[in-house]
Amino acid sequence: MAKISVFGIGYVGVVSAACLARDGHDVIAVDIDPFRVQALNNGLSPIVENGLDELISETVENGRLKATTDAKQAVLDSEASFICVGTPSDPDGSVGLKYVTAVCDEIGNAIRDKSEYHSVIVRSTIVPGTMEQICIPTLEAASDLIAGLDFGVGYYPEFLRESTAIADYYDPGLIVFGALEERTQKLLSDLNSDLPCQIHKVDLRTAEMVKYTSNSWRAVKVTFANEIGNIAKANGLDGQLVMGILCSDQKVNISSHFMRPGFAFGGSCLPKDVRALRQVARAKDVASPMLDAVIEANRAQIERAEAMVEMTDAATVGMVGISFKPGTDDLRESPLAELASRLIGRGIDVRVYDPFVNSAYAKDQAAAGRGNDYVPDLQSRLEPTIEGLIDRSEILLVGNRYSETLAPLNAAIGSRKLIDLARLDPNLTSNGQYQGICW
Repeated sequence: MAKISVFGIGYVGVVSAACLARDGHDVIAVDIDPFRVQALNNGLSPIVENGLDELISETVENGRLKATTDAKQAVLDSEASFICVGTPSDPDGSVGLKYVTAVCDEIGNAIRDKSEYHSVIVRSTIVPGTMEQICIPTLEAASDLIAGLDFGVGYYPEFLRESTAIADYYDPGLIVFGALEERTQKLLSDLNSDLPCQIHKVDLRTAEMVKYTSNSWRAVKVTFANEIGNIAKANGLDGQLVMGILCSDQKVNISSHFMRPGFAFGGSCLPKDVRALRQVARAKDVASPMLDAVIEANRAQIERAEAMVEMTDAATVGMVGISFKPGTDDLRESPLAELASRLIGRGIDVRVYDPFVNSAYAKDQAAAGRGNDYVPDLQSRLEPTIEGLIDRSEILLVGNRYSETLAPLNAAIGSRKLIDLARLDPNLTSNGQYQGICW
């Protein structure tokens, strides 16, 4: 069992402290507010949370949980400190870090005088880069020690929901953390080893980003559901019934299938249906800012890819894929076809490898090139082999992922610039000759 000091007797801090104490760890809760400290030491919860009164009373009574205003002594009496203070917005909307930096300074000053190894683990919500740019430098300056060598550092975001926080602690949907060194990583791994959830061990910045992504995704879902509800009601329909049926689809609508960052969506359904639903809303004078943003964001992703190609100054571009997705020859509202059209309009010679589109032309099918309202002389731009496309191109632009192209394209990265919109290889990230659109 570990000895842990938890800084901040607010919502996250007190729930974390009480749950850690229940699990058998010795926990010291630290706060500058003497009334919160006194309440906790009296076995009382300083906040309203289902089941927390009983949990605090039990753990204070058995001696596993206590509270103090003495930050230095708490650090000296523990092997790890969790920072759980608030990060309210600054006036410009950016994350407020005054409480986090103040606690980092306190802990740094304390570990300066400590001979034993100590880990400092931030749980407060902070934007990517904060650990590296603010927290670690503050700790090092205050302690005159080196992070990752003389003391441990980790970032371990929480995903607790108010009113169900204790249940969420023991049955989490997500566990992610980053650590600078093995000792802190092992501590966090041990703390979570019995929980029924996959543990994601990542770098500090990724852990920071996951927290913001999670909260923003929840906000997007609420906004989308509300917008659909408004449109449904304006047309005499029950918005909750509509969304309830949508959420019953675990195969497509409630899945990770459409949650992979990459290129824009297209095809015969999504673009036209979003546009049509916007018009349904407008006909009833219902605002649809979320649906409007979907169309704008999709257009911006095409523009992003166009800018990536433009930065190379290439005269000849070899595109892998032109249909709106792999496995079809359908070009209806294909974002790749629109991208090709934009590049051709810039005077770039665009060559295309697409086995399904090529097959349709080779068989002289009546629907060959179906939906192509973008690319002039498409058939003459097609290359029958990936090797031929590579040989005739200055840069390669991967829009669709085809298994037979993976080895040749990977081999070509050393001799050609490659812009990837489809994630050719999950181990590749942007670096020199290779550039991914979202990685």
